[in-house]
Amino acid sequence: MDFSAFAYKIFQESIDKYHVKNDVYQPFANPYAKDDIARLLYRKNWIDTVQWHYEDIIRDPDIEPKAALNLKRKIDASNQDRTDLVEFIDSYFLEKYSAVDVKEDATINTESPAWAIDRLSILALKIYHMQEEAERTDASAEHINKCSDKLNVLLEQRKDLSTAIDQLLADIESGSKYMKVYKQMKMYNDEELNPVLRKAP
Repeated sequence: MDFSAFAYKIFQESIDKYHVKNDVYQPFANPYAKDDIARLLYRKNWIDTVQWHYEDIIRDPDIEPKAALNLKRKIDASNQDRTDLVEFIDSYFLEKYSAVDVKEDATINTESPAWAIDRLSILALKIYHMQEEAERTDASAEHINKCSDKLNVLLEQRKDLSTAIDQLLADIESGSKYMKVYKQMKMYNDEELNPVLRKAP
């Protein structure tokens, strides 16, 4: 099985499990072992799935300001967790391909494997929710048709992105491409870099 198909299967498991309760405050349990890359993929998608629903909730026009602020902070924390998980996944690939003999004319990709896989995780969520919309029984025929068309585009995008991910991994494994990981230098959570936090007592 190609890595993209393997990852997508894990993402679907996470999404399906979340929607059993469909509650952003439900407890999280990872079914995979600590030394299994599936554990990182499952956790990564769970973070994305919870944040997807955070983003729905915060757009409620009647949300109380205090609740909105609390939720905004949860979204910020979720974004940091998401970034951390992407970096952990890239570390897995760095270790996996550490012994590859990189060719002299090897090139670097515009993004690392894990950031491409991050996009696949988000795409899995888009497909899940667009399929929900396309299958609604309480919506107009026009709505169903529009969502069905969008779903077809998303499915094509999944095919293209999966192909690109698997090709990138094959190129890295063969030494035709090499990968570098630049840690995300987020500034807004850092007391030394965020001037607002720096001024705080």
